[in-house]
Amino acid sequence: MNLMNSTAHGLLAGALALALVIPASANESEDDYAAEYHNPDPWEPVNRVVFRFNDTLDTYALKPVAQGYDRVMPTPLNDGITNVFNNLGEPKNLVNNLLQGKFHDASVDLSRFLMNTTVGVVGLFDVATRMGLQRNDEDLGQTLGAWGVGSGPYVMLPFFGPSTLRDGSAFVVEGYAGYSYGSQMDHVPSRNTALGVDVVDTRAGLLSQERLIRGDKYRFIRNVWLQNREYKVLDGQVEDDF
Repeated sequence: MNLMNSTAHGLLAGALALALVIPASANESEDDYAAEYHNPDPWEPVNRVVFRFNDTLDTYALKPVAQGYDRVMPTPLNDGITNVFNNLGEPKNLVNNLLQGKFHDASVDLSRFLMNTTVGVVGLFDVATRMGLQRNDEDLGQTLGAWGVGSGPYVMLPFFGPSTLRDGSAFVVEGYAGYSYGSQMDHVPSRNTALGVDVVDTRAGLLSQERLIRGDKYRFIRNVWLQNREYKVLDGQVEDDF
């Protein structure tokens, strides 16, 4: 994986942190969450330094590009591009659902991929969702969590953004496993162009959600990200007071 490829993945991971707002997080105090999980961020001073670096990079590089992209891109085309990249992520969902023994969800992943790739014109149109096949969102970090592997301390990675020891390790494994669309593209310029468009398209989709951030930006993103990961690992089966 070359530097441009790694950077693109990292910017995407960092941008995604802004979108990880689940219903449960809206009513829970950030401090209460941190206290409940017994300081999930023991390396906070170092993580804050890395966060400032990532945030500066986003503010002066990625965000302005995403804003321009959002202004000039027609909504139908914007939606279509998002659908294409979602479709390219279906094999990852399929593999991880199989590893977790969720065979019904795996059959949905396979059906979605085949249907959207053919009838949906390589994923440009999400016909599967319109037919009642809702998209799953699985990754190796969730699979390890489902197997009982603890998340470990929170880590803010340069370029790669929010993570934990478990999820960061899983991310590396996924990069070498060969089932991401980027690893399947041998033509480097095409691969990097696709990754770049994916990053910008994802970041543009998060612009409207920035208004949800309140208080200390670092702590807000950290706690929402950790809550969301727990929510996903447990498939939404969380306690009422979560």
